[in-house]
Amino acid sequence: MITGIHHVTAIASDPQLNLNFYAGVLGLRLVKKTVNFDDPGTYHLYYGDGLGRPGTILTFFPYGPGSPGRVGIGQVTETALGVPKGSLDYWRERLAVRGIEFTEAGADALRLADPDGLRLTLEEGEYPGDGSGSGTVPPEFAIRGITGVVLTVRDVKLTIHLLTEIMGFTPQNENGQVFEAKPGASFARVAVIDLPEELAANPRARGLNGVGTVHHVAFRVPNDAAQEEWLAKLQTQGFHVSPVMDRFYFHSIYYREPGGILFELATDPPGFAADEPAEKLGEGLKLPEQYEKFRSELEAHLPPLKMPQE
Repeated sequence: MITGIHHVTAIASDPQLNLNFYAGVLGLRLVKKTVNFDDPGTYHLYYGDGLGRPGTILTFFPYGPGSPGRVGIGQVTETALGVPKGSLDYWRERLAVRGIEFTEAGADALRLADPDGLRLTLEEGEYPGDGSGSGTVPPEFAIRGITGVVLTVRDVKLTIHLLTEIMGFTPQNENGQVFEAKPGASFARVAVIDLPEELAANPRARGLNGVGTVHHVAFRVPNDAAQEEWLAKLQTQGFHVSPVMDRFYFHSIYYREPGGILFELATDPPGFAADEPAEKLGEGLKLPEQYEKFRSELEAHLPPLKMPQE
C-alpha cells in the first residue's frame, strides 16, 4: 500500500540561498547534506522535521542560476505545507518582515514562492508532529509536513486512472480531481488539474525542467518487499520502471505517469539517522561509499554552507 507522500524534490540555484530560506525562513531542519548520487558535483540538500520523517521532506538539487525552468503542463506545479491551526497570523508577520510576498489562498492558506520561484502554499490544519525542527520557528507554529501536491497535466483522465485504478488513491472531493493515498492521512493528498484548452495549446504552457521547478514527487511504501511488489505491478501495467536504486536513506524506483511527471516510490527505512545520530543530522557532508574516495576533491568543489542564525 502507498501510505502518502514521502518527499518532493525540486531544482534550486544557489545552495546558500536555498538553505537560508528553508532552514532560516521556513524553519525546517537540514536533515542531510549530501551530493546528488547521479551528479556528485552538486549538493543534494534534504529538509524536514526534527527527525526527517517521511512526509516532511523537501529536497533540492542546487544546480546554479544558469538552468532556469518554466512551470507548466507535465509538472508538479504547487507543493502544500501544513502548519498548525491558528498559526497563519504568525506566518503572515514572519514573511512580511522578511520581505517575502504572499497572497491569501482562501481563509486558511497562504500562497508564496521560494527565492527561485518554486510555488508553495502554507495550509492551516490539524496535523501530527510536535513541531521540533531547526529552532528558527517556535514549535507551536512550525511546519508539520507536506500536505499535498498539485499535478498539472494535459489529460487528467489518464493520470486519474493511474492514481485510482493502479496506485490505490481514493477521491477526496466531489469534482473527482483531488485524491488521498490513504483516507484520513495528513500527508497524502494529490490534486490533478488541467489547463483550459486555449491555454494548453500554447507551446510555452509545457513545463520546462530547471531552477524553480519540481523534479519529482515521491510516495511512501513501507519496506523493500512492498516496493518489489509495486515494481512488478507497474511493469505488468506497461510502465517503464527503473530498477531499485539505493539512495542510502531509502530505496527508490522511478516511472513517469501518463502526463510526463516523474513519480518515485521510496521506502520508509533506513531513514536519515542511518549514518549520523539524530541530534547531529545535517551537520556534516555525507557521501555514499562510491564517492568517499573523492571526498577531498568534492569538498574543494562544493561551496561552503553556513547555517542561518535567525
